[in-house]
Amino acid sequence: MTRLTTGLLTVLAALFLASCDEAPAPQARATPEPVIATSGNANVVAKKLFGAKQAASAQKPGPLGSYAKGCVAGAAQLAETGPTWQAMRLSRNRNWAHPETVDFVQDLSRKAARQPGWNGLYVGDLSQPRGGPMLSGHASHQIGLDADIWLRPADNLALSATERENISSISLRRERGAFVNNNWTPAHQEIIKAAASDPRVARIFIFPGAKVRMCQDAKGDRSWLNKVRPWFGHHYHFHVRLKCPAGADGCIDQAPPPPGDGCADAQAWVNNILNPPPPDPNAKPRPPRRELVLADLPAQCAAVLQSR
Repeated sequence: MTRLTTGLLTVLAALFLASCDEAPAPQARATPEPVIATSGNANVVAKKLFGAKQAASAQKPGPLGSYAKGCVAGAAQLAETGPTWQAMRLSRNRNWAHPETVDFVQDLSRKAARQPGWNGLYVGDLSQPRGGPMLSGHASHQIGLDADIWLRPADNLALSATERENISSISLRRERGAFVNNNWTPAHQEIIKAAASDPRVARIFIFPGAKVRMCQDAKGDRSWLNKVRPWFGHHYHFHVRLKCPAGADGCIDQAPPPPGDGCADAQAWVNNILNPPPPDPNAKPRPPRRELVLADLPAQCAAVLQSR
């Protein structure tokens, strides 16, 4: 693959910062603003409307729109604590998702609990109760089909709510993400492989060095590697994105990954980290990102907001 220009790397980095909350330090959820009546509010900033909702809509479950421009009807709440998982950063109220995502997280946590040193999973952000743009952090996670899984082994599933606000995940990267560090274990690979092998999963995002390491260590069937995509950051957690569920007519799937295991592509990312290309003199600055308003989202999202 041709080396990425610095201009393109700058654009992608900006997109990453807008789409992912990587900081391991606690981030308190902003105080919800008063819910604004949805009549005549097409131009109201959408995150203010969706960030104010504290519970799911009383509707049939359904993702509406695309991963970074939509909402979710009838979301389910991942229990704060289960036999093999704990939801983290409870103050954010982001442990909501489409029921299929909740089911996936619980399934994966049981598989993780079989790995040495893991009793299950620490689960980061899913979505807000009705999806939509978030008050802070991600640009995606809007339709209830995205889940962040911490890379810290979940060895203690009796953490209090306060502990879950203050404990940090661990970073697995070295050399700006070109390689894994000593925190990487075979268990990490097995858990990510289990996630990627689930037919409900469309993609998994993790830092480039981890993808290259998995390519080096994978034995036998390598088809699961296709879903594991290198991306900026993602060294404190990996991001799982599910496909649109069957029958979800209002859901817009992302295009599938290119054929193959994607290992050469990941190595190209690593090469660019270690040997950045020269600046592109013709690179144009990225225009300021405009906040999404309700009118930018699918029309059904107004009904999601109005529902009890």
